[in-house]
Amino acid sequence: MRIIYIHQYYLRPEQGGAVRSYHLSQGLSKEGCTVEVITAHNEKAYELRKDGKVNVHYLAVPYEADFPVWKRILAFYRFYREAKKLIESLQSPDVFYISSTPLTTGWIGVWAKKALGIPFVFEVRDLWPEAPIQVLKIKSRIIQKLLYKMEAKIYQEADKIVSLSPGIQSNINSRFPDKKLVLIPNFSDNSFFKPKFTLDEKRDFDKQPLTFLYSGAIGEVNGLDQFLDLAIEAKRLAKNWRFEMMGKGNSLTHLKEKALQLKLSNVDFIPFGDKSAVKRQLEKADFAYISFLPLTALESSSPNKFFDALAMGLPTIVNFRGWIYELIYKEEIGFFHNLSDISLLIKELDKVESNPVRLQQMGQRARKIAERRFDKKEAQRKLFDLLNSEQHWP
Repeated sequence: MRIIYIHQYYLRPEQGGAVRSYHLSQGLSKEGCTVEVITAHNEKAYELRKDGKVNVHYLAVPYEADFPVWKRILAFYRFYREAKKLIESLQSPDVFYISSTPLTTGWIGVWAKKALGIPFVFEVRDLWPEAPIQVLKIKSRIIQKLLYKMEAKIYQEADKIVSLSPGIQSNINSRFPDKKLVLIPNFSDNSFFKPKFTLDEKRDFDKQPLTFLYSGAIGEVNGLDQFLDLAIEAKRLAKNWRFEMMGKGNSLTHLKEKALQLKLSNVDFIPFGDKSAVKRQLEKADFAYISFLPLTALESSSPNKFFDALAMGLPTIVNFRGWIYELIYKEEIGFFHNLSDISLLIKELDKVESNPVRLQQMGQRARKIAERRFDKKEAQRKLFDLLNSEQHWP
């Protein structure tokens, strides 16, 4: 089976960031599929490289998260245009697998189905356009209507839709009940991230302070002022706790300035790194912290950092509700940072300091969930079975 896999933000593990598409394309290749990835990079010219047996086509379409809105839209359009040109020069696939964001990648599938007669499967990573409408505060009814119309066209034309979370799945199913939906969440790389459970019932928290790690994108949507708020309260209460923030994004400068202004000596900023660097920081942390702005569209997110934490056997603190919040409480693998009453979280963390065994038990449960429900190999198998099961692919 020949597959063209399209993802504008494809990354390799050594680049850091979200590497879902790398692992899924590698999984398809190992099953004997011929896989061509079409993505973009910030270089001045097209480049073809090989990741194992997977051909990766890099289109010269620069993009940065801190681009102004108009420049981001231009990058989305340029990727759509250049990808179409490249596809016409490649051997036709049996099927396209197209990943959002941005939503505009779906239009490549709509075009390919109409012009080339080739089916496409569309992967929905976020609730577009609901997320940008809420995050960017798009008030114009005309623009909102246009975005929803574009979304509907892509979903209607897609032969199948892959969702990354139960929330995304139920949202799409409620509006497009006739579409075939398959849930393939983000996953844990359990062979790469391996916990080191060493129980110390007499741990001296003065010498080994409780450590909280946020690793990932540091953008406005991540709401990381709330992470600093926890550090501020810890300092006020004279807690010997450490707060580490690892990554890059357009809010990093603001957060560094805020920490400096408030003299938060309990906060460390760690440079963005690849998966190996993230692993080293997770090994030293007691809790992973995952953060989003309090917007309903973000509650259905499936952040990679959560699944990395599960694999490392780390309890997780979240400051948003939704399916991950529910999983954390059902399985007792972390805590909720209630933004309206931070004292509730402080009390839970005090209990952990007085009972280190509980910390390890939470971590062990997290690792078991990673192995039982979110293993990378299972996600790879599920995607292969989905694409391979269709007899009508040309």
